[in-house]
Amino acid sequence: MNSKAYSAQLVNRIQLTSLLKDRQQGQDLWVGVDVGKEQMHVVLNWAADDFERPWIVNNPAQVRLLVDHLKQLAVGRRRLIVAMEPSGTYGDVLRQACGDAQIVVHRVSPKATHDYAEVFDGVPSQHDGKDAAVVAELARLGKSTPWPLHSVPESHQQIEYWVDRMDAQRRLLQMWCGRIEGRMARHWPEMLRHLKTTSPTMLKLLIEHAGPATLAADPQAVSKLQRFSRNHLSQQKIEQIIDEAKQTVGVRQTAVDQQRLRDYATEALAAKQQIKQAQKRLLSLSRPIQPIRALTPAVGNATACLLFTCLGDPADYPCGAAYVKAMGLNLIERSSGLYQGKLKISKRGSSAVRYWMYLAALRLIKKNSPVRPWYLKKKHRDSGQAAGRALVGIMRRLALALWHVAAQGEAFDARRLFPGKRQARRHVAAMRSKGG
Repeated sequence: MNSKAYSAQLVNRIQLTSLLKDRQQGQDLWVGVDVGKEQMHVVLNWAADDFERPWIVNNPAQVRLLVDHLKQLAVGRRRLIVAMEPSGTYGDVLRQACGDAQIVVHRVSPKATHDYAEVFDGVPSQHDGKDAAVVAELARLGKSTPWPLHSVPESHQQIEYWVDRMDAQRRLLQMWCGRIEGRMARHWPEMLRHLKTTSPTMLKLLIEHAGPATLAADPQAVSKLQRFSRNHLSQQKIEQIIDEAKQTVGVRQTAVDQQRLRDYATEALAAKQQIKQAQKRLLSLSRPIQPIRALTPAVGNATACLLFTCLGDPADYPCGAAYVKAMGLNLIERSSGLYQGKLKISKRGSSAVRYWMYLAALRLIKKNSPVRPWYLKKKHRDSGQAAGRALVGIMRRLALALWHVAAQGEAFDARRLFPGKRQARRHVAAMRSKGG
């Protein structure tokens, strides 16, 4: 391609008559779009090494003009495909407009675009005009998939809304509790040994007293702690908390310090209540949806709803490995020459999926769980390593099991995640005998 191949021109200056003058009637056309927040770059691909200069389209002001041009280009043509990368929600306006105009929209993987950049013109650099040309080329080569903007059933929209709300409040709770922990370590470090910062008892105590000095001076401290904990704290524990409040080594609080802790605790408790409200709504909304019902015994209803919202129905995946990959839990390695890199998870897709799967893995290693012995052995084998590697192993096995549960109709059994060699052979033999 020449040096001016990527020099762009405004879409409102395009003269389609002159552009189509030397083109054959019925010639196929692939249109690559690089979507940006304020601008889109559009490149027309007629055949191998046959591109038009990029068009600059203001987003969303000139979307209608672009679609009008595409409708004129589609007249008398056997095939016209508009291809783009999944760029959040910035491309949804164009997808809807194309759908209304009966123009086919395809999706191209951003990873494929990145990897093909140097193959395309011999230069690894990427910029808007080139990215649009690469997307069009990949669509012409058949490396794209249909991507229409479907309307989602209202029941699924409700689940998506409450999942989004639940996860947003979870992030807020995590932020506020992190700030509380930092302030507690400064002003009341002894308290962190007794209660977690996410504990409702801790949050209610901070809203009421905001520090050790006010708790120590309150004659009704014992009854209040019993009420905050709903009598879950023993008398000995309550007395110990009050005694340590009287003798704390923490930095003395000012009025501003107390106000800060009280406000943090108020926000954290509100987020915690919002999470509970969202989980209750999800429990009632998800009852009619079979994939969520299938996943719930394994990971809980809230996590099942989030997985369904972010990843869709597990039955739509051809195999368990594809479902694991969609979660970003597939292993990748970067090695070259003498350098041999370690295996790591790819972390593709939504981070929220991996976070809630992590929580599900933590629940599976509780006391008396059939998964706990494997977890402890794995930690012992990886001496000097954090427990995270063992938890990732559980997450990967759990993800594979979830596909079998939802797509194959198998019952979830935590003992089958790490059955051991003898039990694994028995299971394989039993499955083969069932298959005939």
